[in-house]
Amino acid sequence: QVQLAESGGGLVQPGGSLRLSCAASGSIFSIYATGWYRQAPGKARDLVASISKDGTTNYADSVKGRFTISRDNAKNMVYLQMNSLKPEDTAVYYCNANRVIFSTRTNYWGQGTQVTVSS
Repeated sequence: QVQLAESGGGLVQPGGSLRLSCAASGSIFSIYATGWYRQAPGKARDLVASISKDGTTNYADSVKGRFTISRDNAKNMVYLQMNSLKPEDTAVYYCNANRVIFSTRTNYWGQGTQVTVSS
């Protein structure tokens, strides 16, 4: 199993930047694919960005060109750099780690960190 803890959320003005961090512990981090999801009030939890074990990245269309996901396996960390933030980016952001074994995907989640974009 892996435990995840997010940090770095907060209140930022439109056009500003934030960097979210996710610290992983409890397992060999490099064997997991990782990602960031977000959930706004009354909405489903949606994928924001993902990064595979070998570093391949994927982004939701709404954040392409503004957000960058990265990972440091030596430090057991995943990051989400968020630039040009918009009010619609306001949500609770969750770190995810997952592993597929025999076609079964197991997900691990952090507790979430609030990001609020407002003037």
